[in-house]
Amino acid sequence: MIDILMQPFQFPFMQNAFWISLLVAPPTALLSCFLVLKGWALMGDAVSHATLPGIVLAWILGLPLIVGAFGAGMLCALATGYLADNSRVKQDTVMGVVFAGMFGLGIILYTSIHTNEHLDHILFGNMLGVGVQDLWTSGLIGLVVTTLLVVKWKDLLLHAFDPTQARASGLPVGWLHYGLLSALSLTVVSTLSSTGLILAVGLLVTPGAIAFLTVRSFDRMLVVSVAVCLFAMLSGTYASFYLDSAPAATIVLILTAIFIAAFTRRLALGRKTEAEA
Repeated sequence: MIDILMQPFQFPFMQNAFWISLLVAPPTALLSCFLVLKGWALMGDAVSHATLPGIVLAWILGLPLIVGAFGAGMLCALATGYLADNSRVKQDTVMGVVFAGMFGLGIILYTSIHTNEHLDHILFGNMLGVGVQDLWTSGLIGLVVTTLLVVKWKDLLLHAFDPTQARASGLPVGWLHYGLLSALSLTVVSTLSSTGLILAVGLLVTPGAIAFLTVRSFDRMLVVSVAVCLFAMLSGTYASFYLDSAPAATIVLILTAIFIAAFTRRLALGRKTEAEA
């Protein structure tokens, strides 16, 4: 029985999948807390989709794919901010237009060239095909983003709740704003080899949403978010071995199930409080 349970850890491709889970979970979970508080859930979706044309252009030019992905992600974020500030259209509408347009551009670029690269791996990730280089890339990016968010979490929290107060307090609001956008783009790049572009939004939103429903203080929210994301990624990867399913999709489904459970619990507690009152 023990041999069967330990079987996933005996294969190198599964070992790499578990390692990439450990490396990707902390930065995505921490970032998701700020995205939830700022109402930037759609921004994570926009940036992840918008990286596709950058990836294709980087491949055409012979550049590292992460360079193109980061550049396209930042371009999407900056374009969204500029259009939202200089038009009557709301930011969520602008984000939808920008990421849809860039994603469509990426599809056209991809289908117009001949390549052995599989689009499925770019869109949905390939955790079972993660190599040593992918681990190093995700590890370094994760370390930078995690360190940034942990060191500056109080400043980012004030900026998320009240940018005017943050500016009055002497905080570099511009640096915090674009620093968070840069962290978002970098984090999306770190998930390319594991969850891909489409499923990355699940890691960038759901852990923070679960933590938001579970605890009341932001410091605990950060801890719960990381714990939930680690559990979902490790258990999803483990379960996918026996279910013969895609690890990334299994992880997202586990996160969704946890969110539904947290929402149901919060709803039940609210009704109980109203009944007692």
